[in-house]
Amino acid sequence: MTSRRHAEIAGAGFAGLVAAIALADRGWTVRVHERADALRAFGAGIFIWENGLRVLSAIGACDDVVAGSHDGEVYEVRDRDRVVAETRFDLAMGSRMLTMTRQTLYAAILGQAERRGIEIVTRSEAVGAEPAGVLLTADGARHRADLVIGADGVHSRVRDSLGLRKERDTGTLGLVRVLAPRCLDELGPGRWDRVIDFWNLPHRSLRILYVPCNPDALYLAMMAPVEDGEATAIPVRADIWVPAFPQLEPAIRRISAEGRYDAYETGKLTRWSRGRVAIVGDSAHAMVPSLGQGAGLAMANALGLAVALDEVPEIGDALALWERRERPRTERTQDMSARIARDRLGTAGRIWSEETIRTARSVPTGTERLPHGAGGLPSPAKSRLDGRGETDGRVNHAPL
Repeated sequence: MTSRRHAEIAGAGFAGLVAAIALADRGWTVRVHERADALRAFGAGIFIWENGLRVLSAIGACDDVVAGSHDGEVYEVRDRDRVVAETRFDLAMGSRMLTMTRQTLYAAILGQAERRGIEIVTRSEAVGAEPAGVLLTADGARHRADLVIGADGVHSRVRDSLGLRKERDTGTLGLVRVLAPRCLDELGPGRWDRVIDFWNLPHRSLRILYVPCNPDALYLAMMAPVEDGEATAIPVRADIWVPAFPQLEPAIRRISAEGRYDAYETGKLTRWSRGRVAIVGDSAHAMVPSLGQGAGLAMANALGLAVALDEVPEIGDALALWERRERPRTERTQDMSARIARDRLGTAGRIWSEETIRTARSVPTGTERLPHGAGGLPSPAKSRLDGRGETDGRVNHAPL
């Protein structure tokens, strides 16, 4: 009788948990190591598109995510109070635009891992790996496995221990990511159920993406130059942001004390695996959040990894197949996201085209047999976009 294959995973974030669930569903035993003392997501918001919804459906988490999220429907770009562009995400566009708190997404995925009885060890910090299939943790332990997965984030010690980094491009801009109450009564009349991208470039190159997450929570993604110490400060300084965006003053003044500032970063590797160690999520492909695809692609590639390992018995061959299938789409999205931020295409709403929406409405590996509607679409969608990135005569824009 053939024994079950075993995986050791560094990182209990979105990519690590989806990989664990997908492997468990294919007969693997799995242990996940998380360096934090509790399982929780950073307090901010997140976008999930049709590709991400299909992955969530494949692991059984889609219904819980949809129930706790906000259907943005319209993405609006404003230069101060002037509406520059609108984009409607619906069946004709080929992808919904759902927004939620990161904790809503995380709780749904974690719930599926717990239902499968997956072992998750907190306060267990990965410090490296060996290509033969050994995960090293800070307590000096050596965890042997048929496969080790490094899903330990942008500053992955598993990845770096294997010398896989190819390039790292840190930009001059970044985001303060915070949550606030919706403040609908205080904000006054307006279309506050929309995702609204507020620009005010003459004022210190600042920008706020206003993102409803649910009836109570609001996500504010506040763009500022890395060198602007006042605008990037945590807690957020209302005296800096309110003068630039007075229409959002009630929300800005009620921002949670928690939050963080992250500089834009694109990270690429020489390869996504070495021996019996695979690198997934931000560890492998950190990207500028211009297209809102960081989490979606992390989850899609984690599922794709499990599918490849199920298709090909030999670990090395399976990892090579996985990278051939998933890497081109991932790096294309990384490059587009970086270019959008670098050229500030959002100021005129010039982002969405057949090419830039391609990832959002793609069908991830392992979800091909799901019925239409598994990711939120009841029937096949026909895009309204043409090659110029216009929809029904309107210029379109995408989220940070």
